[in-house]
Amino acid sequence: MPFYKSIAINATTSAYFWHITEDVTSLFRAVSLKDTSLFRLEGMKSEEHQKGFLAVRMLLQKLDYTDYDLTYDEAGKPHLSDGKHISISHSHEFSCICISDELMGIDLEKLKEKTLRIAPRFMEVKHLKNLSVSEQMEKATVIWGVKESIFKIKNEKGISFPEHIFENEFCLSEGKCLSELHFNNTIEKFKIHFYKLEDYIFVCAFPNN
Repeated sequence: MPFYKSIAINATTSAYFWHITEDVTSLFRAVSLKDTSLFRLEGMKSEEHQKGFLAVRMLLQKLDYTDYDLTYDEAGKPHLSDGKHISISHSHEFSCICISDELMGIDLEKLKEKTLRIAPRFMEVKHLKNLSVSEQMEKATVIWGVKESIFKIKNEKGISFPEHIFENEFCLSEGKCLSELHFNNTIEKFKIHFYKLEDYIFVCAFPNN
């Protein structure tokens, strides 16, 4: 079974990763899906998305949940039946879920040259000064993950990555940073944890009340 690893982010928050090596049929046979999930799965045109969707259910089963314990609200945000907070992400060969007693959001991204190429569209390029190309790619991916994670927490229409979400200066070696959302005449602060897993970046954001 390609359960990859877990990361304890804090005392009540852990992330779990599935390395997807199975084909769709093998994953489908290994999980039990409710009708709404079957309908969603059948509507996915990409096999990669199907495998990511099913690998999330494999992770739930490993943690003694089932697909029946997972629901989505009108905004598409996932919820668990026991009241714990859950956030979900998948990218290429990996799926990830994070479960916590606290509100949080996660993002998992594969390191790609494209992220660095489009960085000026979503972030302040001052963050990339005096770094090697590989470090620039990592940092740009972290910042993209920060913005995705915060957006998953807030889930509000109109939030712009470059115009509303800002990161404090940080070093890749720290594995942590602070970020702010400036939206609807309010400023909300977030604390961020990030990790490099093989050629992926994993980010987890928490409201910093």
